[in-house]
Amino acid sequence: MIKRIAMLSVHTSPLATLGGKETGGMNVYVRDLSREFSRQGIEVDIYTRSQDPTAPRVQPLAEHSRVIQIKAGAEQPYDKNKIYHHLDEFVAGVQEFSNPAQPQYDVIFSHYWLSGLVGLKLRQAWQIPVVQMFHTLAEMKNQVAQSSVEREPELRLQQEGELMRLADRLIAATPIEQNQMMELYGASADKISVVPPGVDLQRFRPMDKQQARAYIDVPKGHRMILFVGRIQPLKGIDTLIRALALVKRREPTMAKDICVCIIGGSLNPDSEVERAEIQRLNDLRASLDVQNLVTFSGSKEQDILIYYYSAAEMVVMPSHYESFGMVAIEAMACGTPVIASDVGGLSFSIESGFNGYLVPGRDPEALASKIILLLKYPLLQEQLSHQAQAWVRRFSWSNIAEELLEVFRELKI
Repeated sequence: MIKRIAMLSVHTSPLATLGGKETGGMNVYVRDLSREFSRQGIEVDIYTRSQDPTAPRVQPLAEHSRVIQIKAGAEQPYDKNKIYHHLDEFVAGVQEFSNPAQPQYDVIFSHYWLSGLVGLKLRQAWQIPVVQMFHTLAEMKNQVAQSSVEREPELRLQQEGELMRLADRLIAATPIEQNQMMELYGASADKISVVPPGVDLQRFRPMDKQQARAYIDVPKGHRMILFVGRIQPLKGIDTLIRALALVKRREPTMAKDICVCIIGGSLNPDSEVERAEIQRLNDLRASLDVQNLVTFSGSKEQDILIYYYSAAEMVVMPSHYESFGMVAIEAMACGTPVIASDVGGLSFSIESGFNGYLVPGRDPEALASKIILLLKYPLLQEQLSHQAQAWVRRFSWSNIAEELLEVFRELKI
């Protein structure tokens, strides 16, 4: 029986504001899964690196779940790859907090490669199994990188390979990711369990479109197309902007009532990479004469984000790579169809023509055609909406937590 879980999320806290440089789907995953385990009476301690010396070391997340901030290097945000050099300090901090003389946990569930390395060291001390989930794979990110800045370091590739070999169990979000683990890293099929992320169906649910539009001040008569994600070249926002320009050229009357809202990132980023990407996208929309149709709105809390999902005609995910794409299932839970690149986990979570549409990656022509299709035929949009809501129920956190617990119970060390 699983009673206590050590959850490792070294480089980013589940309490962090979403949409920032190092915050996104993984934060949501760790936070919401831990809350579900707590609802089931399972105690969860989430260990993360302290980035603020004034913040409490221990913060409650749910009745049986807490976030524990461990000092490892300077207590401030910085390049996550540099955290590698402070992992021994992190391990020591965890052991000091958790009383190493009496191991408290039944299993270690580690997220991202940095956490996996910590998990292996704690396994040696605690003699309990390590379950590893990567959330993204360096080999896949490097395959789609368009510049040296976007490439992942060789250290990460090497360490991911070691984790594939040494972890007691690997969790893949989709069968597609399972195949990538085996083909790119030589992971053993017997070691991989496929368990997708979940979605909070209490939070993400359909609401009245007009009420949602009024809440976020969508101009009367405008039809909103929504993007949610980090402001990175990997997310393919340039493809969306180019597609919008094509929509404007092909359907000029329709385009007068379109607004595209970009949710994510900071309006005043401190990251040089993010600043450069925003400047590139601003230059692009100006050169294509769609600057008045595209708005960068910064990051939004999830309780506000549900209004954007519900107000939108569609959510567009033109990513070059997604290990899963939690935005897609959040949108569908709100009854909003998704148009996405046929890549990675998006190929798994979207059934083209049933709950949204898949289009080739980096193809503005194909994306524009599907945007026009949904805008032209509201009955089609409504049908996709109903089918998406029914389809996404499989991803309730209660279902996902039970699947993971079954994996944990099978493990022995």
